[in-house]
Amino acid sequence: MNGPGQSAIECPVCRAAKAGTFFPGYRICPVCEAVFLDPARLPGREEERERYLLHENDPADPGYRNFLSRLAGPLLRRLLPGREGLDYGCGPGPALARILEEAGHRVRLYDPFFHPDNRALERQYDFVTCSETVEHFHRPAEEFERLDKLLRPGGWLAVMTAFRPAGREFAAWYYRRDPTHVVFYREATFRRLAGRFGWKPEFPARDVFLGRKAPT
Repeated sequence: MNGPGQSAIECPVCRAAKAGTFFPGYRICPVCEAVFLDPARLPGREEERERYLLHENDPADPGYRNFLSRLAGPLLRRLLPGREGLDYGCGPGPALARILEEAGHRVRLYDPFFHPDNRALERQYDFVTCSETVEHFHRPAEEFERLDKLLRPGGWLAVMTAFRPAGREFAAWYYRRDPTHVVFYREATFRRLAGRFGWKPEFPARDVFLGRKAPT
């Protein structure tokens, strides 16, 4: 798996010290099956911001709302009325938060570029959503530790990200073409994370992971 000069390094998702070469510029973890960009190739903060500003995430766009319903629908079916949540990595147009608010829930926003409200990270929530966010994490292990701490007992973590295809399909995969997408997950990756944090894992729709934190 490793080419010349490509020694195994620690996986930034599960921290297994066995990740080797998968594709030029990318590593793969044989433990959790995550694929990630070589650390030396990670984009800078300004490059990330400029790319995010190109995204068209209009909360009023019916097509975008339909796309988000793959995550919002399963989550809403599991929430009791009037819950409180956090949209983590909401971007400049927090459409998912609006959908959840329209369903009667209260949603705070956090995004390091567009809603850098650190006070939102000082409490716990009944649910935390990450839509098209986790693929941008430069330090995913630390980010998932934070997400777990943000959840109340019995709370839900709701993630949507394109799950990585197998083998040769990765080379032509559209999701890889975005330079700010630096880590890619499979169902096995989320099952590994769920086991680490004690979440009950569910996969209710394509590219959607729900993890429920154990109640007290």
